[in-house]
Amino acid sequence: MNLLAFDTSTERMSIALQSGTGDAAMRWQHHAAGGALTSTHLIPEIQRLMAQAQLGFGALDAIVFGAGPGSFTGLRTACSVAQGLAFGAGVPVLPVDTLLAVAEDARVQLGSPASLSVTALLDARMDEMYAASYMFESGVWTVTKGYSLIHPEDLVCSGVQVLAGNVFAAYGQRLNDAGAQRLDALPSAFAMLRLAPALLAAGVAVPAEHALPTYIRDKVAQTTQERAAVKLALAAELNGAVR
Repeated sequence: MNLLAFDTSTERMSIALQSGTGDAAMRWQHHAAGGALTSTHLIPEIQRLMAQAQLGFGALDAIVFGAGPGSFTGLRTACSVAQGLAFGAGVPVLPVDTLLAVAEDARVQLGSPASLSVTALLDARMDEMYAASYMFESGVWTVTKGYSLIHPEDLVCSGVQVLAGNVFAAYGQRLNDAGAQRLDALPSAFAMLRLAPALLAAGVAVPAEHALPTYIRDKVAQTTQERAAVKLALAAELNGAVR
């Protein structure tokens, strides 16, 4: 199974590529600062990894991207790039829940336990957090509490073993963790590669034109910088990315 995954929903840009399946699979990854740099660096770094793996975009089984919740501009950029590459290569797009990817990143950091309950938290700025809770059992993740946008003091995590995310430096003293372990984690592209086979088997992949970001906080307008970032992600680089 050949998969390209990337996430730009946070201040870190994460890209990973897999060629093959199971123990025989080979993987490449790249992590770097995201934010304003994403629009100019994402496509060149994807091309670099593809060249390292000696893979063409048409050889991919799917293009996986972090669909959200997360940074408004980051989600739009990732979705736009995934759509553009998938259109050119004729492959499906797999949107992945970024909070689920945080939970999966935490699970592997903890040594891949057979059973685990996680509340995933991402900084939403404006004194708020994105939150969702998951249970891992019998090799499968299930949602126990869906997305919400909350203030740190409103977190309820009774019975949760682990709080995972990037909120502890900003909001740690304001969280009622109910004794849960705190673990720094992000929606890494490697985590998305691990999640992808089950999601593909479940039929979550969509044609490129149907791929959408997941927005939790409503936003009706983009800033000039955000419009420029999205335009850059869709313009000249995409025209030359797929060969």
